[in-house]
Amino acid sequence: MTASTTTDAAPDANPSLARFVPLFVMLLTPLFFSSNLVFGRSTIPEVAPFTLAFLRWTAACLLLSPFLWMARTRVRAYVVTSPVHWLVLGFLGMWICGAGVYYALQFTTATNGTLIYTTSPLMVIILERLFFGRPTSGREIAGIVVGFLGVAIIVLKGDLNVLTTMSFNLGDLMFIAAALSWAGYSVLLKGHRTDGLPVSALFAIVTLSGALLLAPFALWEYLTGAMMPQTWSAWGGIAGIVVFSSLLAFSGYQYGVARLGASTASVFMYLLPPYGVGLAVLVLGEPFETHHAIGICTVLAGLVLATAPRKKR
Repeated sequence: MTASTTTDAAPDANPSLARFVPLFVMLLTPLFFSSNLVFGRSTIPEVAPFTLAFLRWTAACLLLSPFLWMARTRVRAYVVTSPVHWLVLGFLGMWICGAGVYYALQFTTATNGTLIYTTSPLMVIILERLFFGRPTSGREIAGIVVGFLGVAIIVLKGDLNVLTTMSFNLGDLMFIAAALSWAGYSVLLKGHRTDGLPVSALFAIVTLSGALLLAPFALWEYLTGAMMPQTWSAWGGIAGIVVFSSLLAFSGYQYGVARLGASTASVFMYLLPPYGVGLAVLVLGEPFETHHAIGICTVLAGLVLATAPRKKR
């Protein structure tokens, strides 16, 4: 966003700095996104999953509430005319991809979760093809096949015998469902219903939707004696999720899109797998095995092949 002025815009005093700042922000943004699974993996032993997700999105909603007020007329119109739409967005993006992801981290590693979750852009292409008739090129189809081959390598741990025993990890399967849910969220986020809404206000509405949908389940966890945050480490993990994984991650990406364009900003998201796996190994001490290395290379190859911008003639 740029401020309007009544005079001709003066040349940027430092063009190189003006270009460097957005690039630096976009180098950090995938790191902030990747921190969610690391914070979640370290915090989930002390906080029940629905409670953790509820606290995350309630805090984010409160911090974003000024944007709701500033765009209150358009927000009111959207909330009243499209109640199912914003509730579904909250369910897909904050319920399943919030509590569902934290629940899955009780069964699998942040390394596996990061690599599987990264395939959501490939699922976006599939959903747009199925429901909106989006034309799909041969390169995109090849990228989807390669990307899901990488997921298969991760889920099977490079061992085809898993297919005969059907002993899949529940957490890995839940992350596949979460990646599909995030793809559905991404597809529904675009369209005429949300046209005219400022991005920050729309994000605030979705966080409110997620908090409302998570509240009954968080209350149930509390009444049944599930783990509640009691230690400094638990509250520190929650704070990290709210500040880094939510506010800085989403606002950084929006800033990058505004300054660099969506195509350039999306290229930086290819850093999610190496950042996420690196954090899991260095911070959590998770093992990095051969099938992870093969999987990360295969998933990244599929992502680049399927989502890289087409060259203009």
